[in-house]
Amino acid sequence: MARKPPVQQPPPVMRMLVKYGKVGPLKFASHRDFARVLERGLRRAEIPMAYSSGFNPHQRISYINPAPTGVGSVAEYCVVALSEEVDPADVQQRLQDAMPTDMPIYEVTELVGQPCFEASEFMARLDGIDLLPLQQAVEALLAKEEALVSRETKSGLRTFNARPAIESLTVTEPHTLRMVVRHTEPLVRAEDVCQALGLTLPHPPAVTRSRQGKLSDLL
Repeated sequence: MARKPPVQQPPPVMRMLVKYGKVGPLKFASHRDFARVLERGLRRAEIPMAYSSGFNPHQRISYINPAPTGVGSVAEYCVVALSEEVDPADVQQRLQDAMPTDMPIYEVTELVGQPCFEASEFMARLDGIDLLPLQQAVEALLAKEEALVSRETKSGLRTFNARPAIESLTVTEPHTLRMVVRHTEPLVRAEDVCQALGLTLPHPPAVTRSRQGKLSDLL
C-alpha cells in the first residue's frame, strides 16, 4: 500500500526576531545542543510555533550566523515563525522565564522583510601578550592585502585569506582587541583574525561577540 503523503502545515502567521546570548558554560555547547535548549524553551514557554511540513515536522527556526563553539556572545539572533498573532513583549517574557540563565533573551521584535546582518563585532582578550608587540602585529596585519590562515574542517585542513573580511581592528586595552569582521564566504572567525596576527599566543583567545548587524552601524 502506498504511503500517504504528509499533512501540509499552514503557512506562518507572523515571524519574530529573537536576540539572545550564550554566556557562561553554555558557550562550550555545540550548536546542535544549543538549538535543543532553545527548542525545549519554546515548548515550555508555550509559544505557538509554526511547523514544517513533511513526515517529521519541526519548529520553524532559522539561526543567523551562530557563534562557533567556545565563543561567548551577547548578540545571537534567530527567526521564529509563529502559527498565531502574539505580542512580542509577551513572547520575550515567557522565553526569559523558560530559558537557562546562560542563555538570556535580550529582545523580541516582530520581523517584517529580511534582516540585514553584514558583519560582527568581536572582543578578543589575548592574555600573556604585551601591548607593544600586539599593536605592532595589528598595524602589520592591516597593512597587508593577504593574510593566509588555516582551519580544520570536516573535509580536512582549509587555508584561506582572512584579510578582506577584516574591516576594523584596534587595541582597546593592553590585552584586548576590538574587531569588526564582515560575513564572507568562507566565514572568517575572530580566532582566524587572531591567528593572522602571527603571534605565538600562550593561551587561546577569549572571544565574545558583542554586536552584529549592518556594517555601517558597527564601524
